[in-house]
Amino acid sequence: MSDVAVLPLNEKAIAALRHVSTATLTTVLLKKGLRNVWMRHTRPLQPNQARQIGRAFTLRFVPAREDLATPASWAAPMSTRAAIEAMPPGVIAVVDAMGVDYAGICGDILCARMRRREVAALVTDGVVRDVAGVLATGLPVWCQGVAAPPSVAGLTFVNWQEPIGCGGVAVYPNDVIVTDADGAVLIPAALLDEVIDASIEQERLEGWIMQQVEAGIELPGLYPPNDATKARYEAWKRERG
Repeated sequence: MSDVAVLPLNEKAIAALRHVSTATLTTVLLKKGLRNVWMRHTRPLQPNQARQIGRAFTLRFVPAREDLATPASWAAPMSTRAAIEAMPPGVIAVVDAMGVDYAGICGDILCARMRRREVAALVTDGVVRDVAGVLATGLPVWCQGVAAPPSVAGLTFVNWQEPIGCGGVAVYPNDVIVTDADGAVLIPAALLDEVIDASIEQERLEGWIMQQVEAGIELPGLYPPNDATKARYEAWKRERG
């Protein structure tokens, strides 16, 4: 395990990101040169899950090895149980399951404990099990799907709070994760403030563009905006103060 301390995420940042979609975040990050920030296979476990924002608390699995991936390993000091007990409130548990879709990384009991510890959400490129019970816990989950077998049927848990790959994305402890109906997106910790500022402006611009579309304005020159459209948008902003 790592001794990486979980950094606080201030309420101002959380409040701002509650109004920014993951789609907008990927566009803003693309403009900053980061193309690979959306985690593949991270779908909401149930429809209409609320957007979640939190620091990444990482967990890593490797392929199962028969002498290590046993039910007895669940009681070992290096286990998912121990990792959960190290999670502070507000984090998003991000689990590298290598895209394995035939072994659930956790079920209802582990999810219930995360919920009790006020973990904001669970994100994984793998699957969960005991799906009815998981849903009953109220823990928001983004994953590839569900499977009945336990984790040790295909995976060995090895560590937490270290760099991982989840859904093809490099995730470091304390990166910021945002989830919504489109999946899970990573914001590098060092870029958080500038990404928030740019994302708020991008949402405002696209909201105005949508108003123009609804008013019957044609797309060429509007989206993306040409110089004349940008001038109209800036005038609209000035009028609004």
